[in-house]
Amino acid sequence: MTLLITGGTGFVMSNLARHWLESDPVASVHLLDAAPWDVRLDRFFEPVRERLHFVQGSVLDQAAWDQLAAEPITRVVHGATITPSRERERANPREIIEVNLMGTVNALEFARRLPTFKRFVYVSSGAVYGEALPGTPDVPVPEDGRVSPVELYGITKFGSEHITRRYGEVFGLEMASVRFSGVYGPMDRATPARAVDCVPKKIVAAALAGRPIRVKALDAGGDFIHAHEVATALAAMLRASTLKHAVYNVAYGEFTLIGELIDIVRQVVPELRAEVVSESDADITYDSRDRLGRWGDYDISRLQHELGWRPRPIGEALRSYIAWMRENG
Repeated sequence: MTLLITGGTGFVMSNLARHWLESDPVASVHLLDAAPWDVRLDRFFEPVRERLHFVQGSVLDQAAWDQLAAEPITRVVHGATITPSRERERANPREIIEVNLMGTVNALEFARRLPTFKRFVYVSSGAVYGEALPGTPDVPVPEDGRVSPVELYGITKFGSEHITRRYGEVFGLEMASVRFSGVYGPMDRATPARAVDCVPKKIVAAALAGRPIRVKALDAGGDFIHAHEVATALAAMLRASTLKHAVYNVAYGEFTLIGELIDIVRQVVPELRAEVVSESDADITYDSRDRLGRWGDYDISRLQHELGWRPRPIGEALRSYIAWMRENG
């Protein structure tokens, strides 16, 4: 099976590409990304490099799509996006909207013309759930619950979900969207399209650097999932004979406190210290009052019941990330 991944050299999508190739010895992957290839990617993909093909180009550039038109691609995962800081949102909102919305349209237009097309998965985000209203029940966030994105990132993600769904209806194609909670894991690094660091990465980086992790609140937290677990979920969706729903949460499915994450890391790096400081001085500014909506835990029963997917225990997954960070920096 031949898979195309847009945004394929980025953090989460690179984990999907490697898992796809490692789990199927005859599969191949095409990666489309605006960022250039680098030595980190060489090292990460070394075991499977001969079945991986890279095209550098923007999802807004028709010439980049034309390079892929003759390939026997059967499945597409559209992960290319801009995950902006507030400063970037303020400085260039048009760029975010164009890449995150029109990039999706271009990916769908490409997919629907593939003669061997099987399934399209759009990578959305838990950011679509937005802030919880007073009276919101304290339960894992379901896919059919309230959706109210705040920033342009979440707004364009939710818009792209609807565009993806409608393309499926109009052209009779198999489409689905996935909403991630807080993802951490190998290859999480600064790129031109990604301007955020996840909470587990900040804790692990501080531990391995021998400095304290400064937090606003130890009893704040969220739903944190390892990128490998995300990759296994996406691969299961791509290989399934059919999918019953248009949207799936991909998450750990439980709320984990920052203090609990620190305790897990201390099992490997005992000298890690945590300091509770003011928000302006904190490395992690999560607020203990944020436990619902996009900040809460996500309902993952659709993936569990439909595909039998389960994430590893968070302690096991986080320890594997520490080992990877030690080896790769």
